[in-house]
Amino acid sequence: MQTVEERERIRRAYYIEGKSMRQIASEWRHSYWTIRKALTAASVPPYTLRVAKPAPVFGAYKAQVAALLAESEQQPRKQRYTSHKIYELIRQAGYAGSESNVRRYVSQQRQAVKRPAIYLPLSFEPGQDAQVDWGEAMVSLAGQAVEVQMFVMRLCYSRKLFVMAFPTQRQEAFFAGHVAAFQHFGGVPQRLTYDNLKTAVQRILTGRNRQEQQAFVVFRSHYLFESRFCTPGEGHEKGGVESGVGYARRNFLTPLLQVATFDELNERLLVACQADEGRCVDRQTQSIGSLWAAERPRLRTLPPDFVCCTSHEVTLNPYGQVVFETNRYSVPVELAQKQLVLKAYPFQLEILTQARLIARHVRCYGRNQDILEPLHYLPLLATRPGAFEHAIPMRQWRATWPAVYETLFAQLQQQMPDGRGVREFITILQLHQVHPADLVEKAITQALAHQCAHAAGVQLCLHQQLYPAVAPTVLDLQAQPQLLGIGEQTVNLAQYDVLLGRTA
Repeated sequence: MQTVEERERIRRAYYIEGKSMRQIASEWRHSYWTIRKALTAASVPPYTLRVAKPAPVFGAYKAQVAALLAESEQQPRKQRYTSHKIYELIRQAGYAGSESNVRRYVSQQRQAVKRPAIYLPLSFEPGQDAQVDWGEAMVSLAGQAVEVQMFVMRLCYSRKLFVMAFPTQRQEAFFAGHVAAFQHFGGVPQRLTYDNLKTAVQRILTGRNRQEQQAFVVFRSHYLFESRFCTPGEGHEKGGVESGVGYARRNFLTPLLQVATFDELNERLLVACQADEGRCVDRQTQSIGSLWAAERPRLRTLPPDFVCCTSHEVTLNPYGQVVFETNRYSVPVELAQKQLVLKAYPFQLEILTQARLIARHVRCYGRNQDILEPLHYLPLLATRPGAFEHAIPMRQWRATWPAVYETLFAQLQQQMPDGRGVREFITILQLHQVHPADLVEKAITQALAHQCAHAAGVQLCLHQQLYPAVAPTVLDLQAQPQLLGIGEQTVNLAQYDVLLGRTA
């Protein structure tokens, strides 16, 4: 096959050096038609087969594959033939070749009839539109690889991003992501575009009509934005946030972030979003931050924050616990009632009785877990000290509390037998209900050092930490020498006898 360098040499010889085609053919042993092609065009045309290569094994089955592809186009989109399925069907008909040939041929046929996707370039007015989507990403959370759900909102005019991670895509997380995004943007866009996600859409009707979830309608009414939902299967209608999800995953979460909690993860994501304001999007003359500064005054003013939780009526079980999503959460014994209300937030749960908050727990997304607060059971244990060693809440606490607690417990049991030492220890543990754990630990350590290992001694040491003694102020009386001796003279006890009417 002739190279472009050979063609250039022929064209220079003919057009610049003035040689004839006969002379060029004689010198370089090229045929007439080779020289003619070089003089016609400088580029080498791509090689094409004049006759298709023979396919002795697969060729006899091409017609059957074509028929299966035509039949596949008439089937539901998610139930069409795959290349592997076509391979299995023709193998049943006698095909003995490789599957890779079938895959290659099917791909070529589909590409030949497939029309390229073409989209319209769009522009938006400041403050008018934003797009919302969810995405998944992996992080190292407390030393374990965990998949988190990324809530992403993107302003269409300035391209400013907001990203927040949640353990779930439940409705309370969906709303909490909105609230945090509005605070980050400094206002509410006039219209938000979504997929047909179940947290917002109850049922898809004809056209763009949707039957929306009542809770979403209440949320939208609170912030007074308009909602727009994409055509099913047409995610490109919110392509800006689709690309934003990928951008955040590649730039904010790569390499794998090492974090201890979701709070730390979201702090780092917020810092990344703020740093992203300095970026200039392709074909934009201003940075994201500059465009956002112009867009922010056009956003709707923020109302008071929406309470992002779901409420559930729960019943107390005989162990002072309520069940939510298969997990059991403890309730303080002295405040427990049979019927309670549980409010589920994305990261925590609140348990209330008659609008009074009585317990708060970190929300667990596992299944069949017991989330027990040991302090909730201390009043009950004070009346039943024999159950202390076997109570599950105390066993869980003892696995993590400092070693000085075990030292104190052992001394109290030795000094006060017959359960009195356990009761004394429970009295000390109840100090956690009103004082920070680190102060209680220091007070126990001091009480052991001063050999006053009992409830009164620990309380005294704790009081000394909370209210340390103030050293008396030393007065400088050098300027008034007549007062220097006051308070230092010898006490004359005879004066008391005078006061009592006695004689010396």
